Amino acid sequence: MDMLLFELEKDGGKPLYDQLYSGIKEAIITKKIAVGEKLPSKRKLADFLNISQTTIEIAYAQLLAEGYIMSKSRVGYFVEEIDDLPYIQPDTTAFINEQPKKKSFNIDFNPGSIDIDAFPFQTWRKYARDLFDDASKELLLTGEPQGEPALRTEIANYLYQSRGVVCSPEQIVIGSGTEQLLPMILRLFSEDTCFALENPGYPTVHRMFSQYKRKVLPIAVDDEGIVIHALEKTSADVVYITPSHQFPTGAVLSATRRAQALNWAAQSPSRYIIEDDYDSEFRYTGKPIPALQALDRNDKVIYMSTFTKSLMPSLRVAYFVLPPKLLATYNDVFNYYSSTVPRFDQHIVANFMRDGHFSKHLNRMRKVYRKKHDKLTTILENYSSQVKMTGEQAGMHVLLNVQHPLSEQQLQQHANNAGIGIYPLSDYRLDGLLSTQVQFLLGFGGIPVHQIEASIERLMDCWNIPKITLMADNH
Repeated sequence: MDMLLFELEKDGGKPLYDQLYSGIKEAIITKKIAVGEKLPSKRKLADFLNISQTTIEIAYAQLLAEGYIMSKSRVGYFVEEIDDLPYIQPDTTAFINEQPKKKSFNIDFNPGSIDIDAFPFQTWRKYARDLFDDASKELLLTGEPQGEPALRTEIANYLYQSRGVVCSPEQIVIGSGTEQLLPMILRLFSEDTCFALENPGYPTVHRMFSQYKRKVLPIAVDDEGIVIHALEKTSADVVYITPSHQFPTGAVLSATRRAQALNWAAQSPSRYIIEDDYDSEFRYTGKPIPALQALDRNDKVIYMSTFTKSLMPSLRVAYFVLPPKLLATYNDVFNYYSSTVPRFDQHIVANFMRDGHFSKHLNRMRKVYRKKHDKLTTILENYSSQVKMTGEQAGMHVLLNVQHPLSEQQLQQHANNAGIGIYPLSDYRLDGLLSTQVQFLLGFGGIPVHQIEASIERLMDCWNIPKITLMADNH
C-alpha cells in the first residue's frame, strides 16, 4: 500500500501516538485502507512521518488491542475485518454536562453556613492519625449495618444528657446525611401513608417525599410553630416537624402545641412524628428546650439529628432513633443494608465524643455563635423602623421582616448585584404561593464577628434603608 499520509500536529495538545491511532482507525472504518492490507513497518512509517518508532508502536498496539488490525509474527500488521464490530465515533463535546456554577458572594447570609475558623483541627488530626494504623486494620472490613456500636453508644449518651432522649444504641441508625436517612424512614411506612410537612419548610425534604411519590400535605406555621389544629383536620398519618427551631421561620413549638402533637400521634396506631432536631445545640434565650421525643410516653416519635451544624457539613454523619415498635420493621426492610458512613470516620467521631472533646467544642461554639448573634441583633436594632426580627431565640439564622415598597425578588436582586447573598422566605414555601410580607432568612454562622456590622450596613445601604436617627436629650 502507499505510505500512510496523516497530518500530525507536533505542537498541538494531543499526543502524537493518539493522533496517529485516531487517523489509522478512521481510515480503516471509512475503508480508505482495505481489509487485509498490510500497514507500513514501524521503522518505515517513523522515518516517513519523522517521529519515533515508539510512537508508532504505541499507536499500533492500541489498534491491535481494539481489533482494528492483526499481527502476523515476523511479517507485520494487517487490517482486520471490522464489519461486525459496533462502532460509534465519540463526540467528546456532546456529553459534557455543564453543572451550574454556585453563586459566589462577597457577603453571604446563607443560613446553612458555619464558622470554619473555630474547628479543632489539631485534636481532630490526632484522632485521625491514631486510627490510621495497623492496630485498626479491622476497620478496613465492613462494619455493622446500623453503624459502629462505639458511635451509637456515644450518641445515646449525648442525647440523654443534652436532649433528654432516652434510647439504647440498638435504636440508633447512622447514615450519610438526612438525604440518605429520610428515604429509609419513608420505607418503614406503606405507600398509601399520608405525610404532613411544615409550610414553609425544607425544600429538600419536600422534594424527597415527592421523588418517592408520597402524598404530602403542607401545614401552616405561625409564631408558635406548626398549627396542630390544621394538622388534625387532615388525613395525615405522619408529620415531619422541626420543633426546637422551626426551619425556616425560627419559631419554637410552644408547650401547648407539643402536647397537642403528642396527643394527635397517640390517637391512632399508624400515626408518628418525625422530629428533626437539626440545630438544637445553639439556644440563646432561657434554658434548652427538651426534645419532643423526651416528652413522648407512647413511642410515637422518630428522632433525627446530624453533626452538620455542631461539627461540619462535609462530615456527612446523621442518625435517627427509632421507637421500639418500628425497630422490627426496620430490621425486616433493611436486612441487606450496609452503613454508608466510613468506619474510620465513625470511630473518629466516637473517640472525639468519648474523651469529652465534642462537649468542649460545643461549649466553645455556643460562645462564638452567641457573640455573633448578639452583635447581629444589636446592629439590626439600628434599622428597626423598617426591619423587624423574629426567630432569634436559637440556631444560626434569624428571620427578617422588611417594610419596603420593593418585592422580595427585587430586594434579593439588589443584594445579589451588590455581591450579597440573601434568601427570601418564599423560596421555602411548599405550596408555591407568594406571601404579601417581605421576609428573608439571615444566616450569621459563616460571617466573622468583626465583619457583621459592615455586612449589615452594606445590605441596608443597597436596600436604601437608613439607620434610626436618635433624638438628642434636651433635658
